[in-house]
Amino acid sequence: MSSFMDETPTSRMLSWARNSTIYRLERRMMTEKQLFDAIARKAKQKFEGISDAQIKALADFAVKFAYELKVLDDVVYAEISTRSAARSGKSKKAIAFKLASKGIHSETVVAAVEEVDDLHAAVIFARKRGFGPFRRGDLDERRKSKELSAFARNGFSFAVGKKVFDMERQDAEEVLQSTSAF
Repeated sequence: MSSFMDETPTSRMLSWARNSTIYRLERRMMTEKQLFDAIARKAKQKFEGISDAQIKALADFAVKFAYELKVLDDVVYAEISTRSAARSGKSKKAIAFKLASKGIHSETVVAAVEEVDDLHAAVIFARKRGFGPFRRGDLDERRKSKELSAFARNGFSFAVGKKVFDMERQDAEEVLQSTSAF
């Protein structure tokens, strides 16, 4: 039989959660889910005999505290992550998957990736990997298959992958200079 005290975090626990939240968010941006999970995981390790209700209460407290400080915002996190990923050659699909896996709500994910230009991102991807117009060396069937498969594995449609694969280097450079990935 558990008492009310077993479900309410102690003031020491709440102080720890506050400090831990500040520590984590000073070092890197996190989503609400990431912060909740990190605090819950660490609380379980730190406090011997802590109840599941106390763990949840501490994690909820940490998220609420971070919102009060205005240092936690899943919409801003999604926008920043999307811009960064698009600039590094990630497809809309890959970006959306990564955001969803970090606990970002689907409406926020859709809004964040809406402006991503997959063609621009695919050209960046090709440049990084030495594919298509940035290829060094000869093209054989094995290489062709490898390059087209890599586009698909990284979330680009066949049409976008093929278009970049078939581009001339000058056209690819123009795509990189004329548009932005986000």
